[in-house]
Amino acid sequence: ITLGFKLMNHAYEISLCLERLLESHRRLFVLKMSGAVGTMAAWRDKGLIIEEYVAKELDLRPVEISTQIYSRDRFAELVCELAILGSVLDRLATEIRNLQRTEISELAEPYHKDQIGSSTMPHKINPVNCERVSGLARFLRGLCQSSLENIVLWHERDLSNSSYERIILPHAFFTIDEMLNTMIKVVRGLKVFPNRMLENLERSRGRIMAEALVVKLIMKGIARERAYSHVRNLVMKSIKENKAFKDIVLEDEFILSILSTNEILECLDYKNYLGEYRRIYKRAREYVLSTISRIETERL
Repeated sequence: ITLGFKLMNHAYEISLCLERLLESHRRLFVLKMSGAVGTMAAWRDKGLIIEEYVAKELDLRPVEISTQIYSRDRFAELVCELAILGSVLDRLATEIRNLQRTEISELAEPYHKDQIGSSTMPHKINPVNCERVSGLARFLRGLCQSSLENIVLWHERDLSNSSYERIILPHAFFTIDEMLNTMIKVVRGLKVFPNRMLENLERSRGRIMAEALVVKLIMKGIARERAYSHVRNLVMKSIKENKAFKDIVLEDEFILSILSTNEILECLDYKNYLGEYRRIYKRAREYVLSTISRIETERL
């Protein structure tokens, strides 16, 4: 796959998170003013009239029914959605961390010349920002269990949820805010090393194109089991003899009896095995942009 395709997957996942948060807005921002047990008894027959007036003044939708408080499943949903967003950011951060490893070195987060990677190893260039995001994501996920436990209250309510909500909600928002700002900084300054990507592609000496060869043989009428078994033997031979997969294939009589040299070379070319990536990328990009546009409209 291309780097753009890889990153679009992450953009798409983030857009889904934002979409879910937008959808939860209707359930979160509601008016509750129905008294100690939810019946509006103190206002007698004027309760709904008063509620309608206050709702209009505050531009809020009255909750349909409640106890002394409205159900804490709303807050649990919010915290869990923030944790999902945090985990999606963590996945992106982890991908960058892995691709920054010395043995891969295809990407790197921004790094200034005076930054210290290790107090004892001067050669270290650690992805400290992405590592911080991964650490904060663990904290966010840990808040989910407590938020779910706050749903369970005695009768029309007790106060067991109150103290912890004062901790959970601010910290959840502070944490996701830090994670978002950090990842924005990382993505904007992301360093890309295309030459290293090409080097890594060649490390298998072309063997990663074995699937393409199997598919080509099947399209020529060879039974799948036979095609797979024969190509696997060629892969093993390439490894054993430390030769390029292409050279092994071009020497094989069975393959040459089915495919021409040009067909083999075309089949084993990386650029010819990218599938529908352009159209899929475009489809996902349109979805991401439409989601962002809808969120901006809702904000206004």
